[in-house]
Amino acid sequence: MSSEQTPAPTPAVTEEAGPRPGRLTAAAALAALEGLALVVGGAWMLVEGLTGHPDDRTSAVTGGVTLIVLALLPLLAARGLIGRRGWSRGPAVITQIMALPVAFNMVRADSLAVPAGIVLGVVAVAALVLLVNPTTTRALGIRGPGNAGN
Repeated sequence: MSSEQTPAPTPAVTEEAGPRPGRLTAAAALAALEGLALVVGGAWMLVEGLTGHPDDRTSAVTGGVTLIVLALLPLLAARGLIGRRGWSRGPAVITQIMALPVAFNMVRADSLAVPAGIVLGVVAVAALVLLVNPTTTRALGIRGPGNAGN
């Protein structure tokens, strides 16, 4: 292959040479934790729906499968964040934004969901702060408005 055919290294590849910022790793860990929680919750609903005596077996199974499928979003985002893929911040932010109303509704419940809602809310806000941090955006190669040419 001649030098004319050799592609120039992309900025994302060049930036990966440095160490991964701790904030990026923490954001990826929080996204992965949320994804794993969704998988566990979905599996529990699915098993209870199939083996237990739910009021509506179809709803329990559907809810379990839905939670497991929804877990793919934060898990893929976490994998992308660890790999320093710029596209991964969008799904990670969307996951956190979707978690906030869920946490709010859990806190308003009169059950054991209240502490879980508080934890979910804290995790979602912490992950959002980590994801919009300038160190994280630089590590992902995301340029802000007006910096497209840089």
